Amino acid sequence: MSSARFAALVTAQPENEMFRFSLAQALLREGKDTEAVPHLEFCAAKKADWMMARILLGKTLLALGRATDAKPWLEQALQLAIEQNHEDPERELRGILAELS
Repeated sequence: MSSARFAALVTAQPENEMFRFSLAQALLREGKDTEAVPHLEFCAAKKADWMMARILLGKTLLALGRATDAKPWLEQALQLAIEQNHEDPERELRGILAELS
């Protein structure tokens, strides 16, 4: 679906984190990284255990040249990956964070 479709859903239900996450993903697919950031921040703030929202937010901030802003989100995502036993994301996040050090 296009970002316009998800934007309409978010307008109708602005507190729905799933609509926000879907909108962020659509915006990222369309190359609108800056526009995706506030929606990913909303999702990460809404659910403390949402690893994927933090991973996407961190990666998006990195793509925007905002490594300092990205690092805490990626560190939180790594901690969640460990706690939730997600080995592939853990490995990926360790690699990304090692490159930032």
